[in-house]
Amino acid sequence: MSAFLRSLGVRHPLIQAPMSGSNTPALVSAVSGAGALGSLGAGYLEPQALLDQAAQIRAATDQPFALNLFVLPDDFVVDEAQVDAIRRRLDALMESEGLAVRTERPARWAPRFSDQLAALREARPAVASFAFDLLGHAQIQELQALGIRVVGTATSVAEARGWAARGADAVSVQGAEAGGHRGTFLHAPEEAMVGLFALVPLTVAAVDISVIAAGGIMDGRGMVAAEVLGADASQLGTAFLACPESAAAEAWKQDLPQAQDHRIGTIYSFSGRAARGLRNRFVEAMQPFAGELPPYPILNALTAPLRRAAAAAGRGDLLSEWCGQAAALVRPMPAAELVRVLMDEYAAVRCTAT
Repeated sequence: MSAFLRSLGVRHPLIQAPMSGSNTPALVSAVSGAGALGSLGAGYLEPQALLDQAAQIRAATDQPFALNLFVLPDDFVVDEAQVDAIRRRLDALMESEGLAVRTERPARWAPRFSDQLAALREARPAVASFAFDLLGHAQIQELQALGIRVVGTATSVAEARGWAARGADAVSVQGAEAGGHRGTFLHAPEEAMVGLFALVPLTVAAVDISVIAAGGIMDGRGMVAAEVLGADASQLGTAFLACPESAAAEAWKQDLPQAQDHRIGTIYSFSGRAARGLRNRFVEAMQPFAGELPPYPILNALTAPLRRAAAAAGRGDLLSEWCGQAAALVRPMPAAELVRVLMDEYAAVRCTAT
């Protein structure tokens, strides 16, 4: 059992991935209440919403939980001509698909990270995890002084070393199999697509902080395999997407069990940042315009109303159906029950192995 999680009072070497946009306080509290570490993806939340949802989790459980943020600049440089061009492309696609929705230019492209970080400090979760870049050393020390453990996200050994050098308590290594957005920040995305079961032992050999395995793990067998390679805990996201507490659209949930492994890949066309998910109708239709896409979070904000309309219409083929490489192994059940099933499998495999 990980000393990192044990020191928090977490019973199981299992972390529910943050999954910004598709998880809920109900999912987090159910996972934490079942003895694992629930994580709330707060990357898209304004500061007050972050505080409100943290309060909802605390009202539902007295167990530790994590909050996750995307490390981004507070302001973004925007190519207006590029934005106008892609808006026309997106609007034409939605019209051709029969959805009466148009892109909207938001008041701002994403919440200000500095304001989110201030709200996180006020919320004081047991754990704060971060993706997309490093925190400063002073920022990490400030969180730790408040009793908050800091977990960074890495997609390479070099990125893991960066978090260790800044003083993080643990690093979540995101294998190429992981669903959702890549946490890569030191490399081009295609240069940091290392398989999880290569990345874990390489990272364990390179850093002296706890290593968490993330990417493609769907059951207790995978958790034990990650542990054998040196991981202190496993982080599972796709496994929890089909839970009733998840905010994933029903069409998305229904598509997961039928997901073909060769149809899951790296996608840019929903958000402008590399993310793993299903290559559906939207992805195929946008492929010819790959060179025209604005970066994250510009494109992510532009496609948000389109994704909401697709969800309301039951059009999973027009949604950002993020998922890990083994999505077809998903098991729809309440989150607390899934934690129990995973830990029963984990215990059975460990017993057999010994």
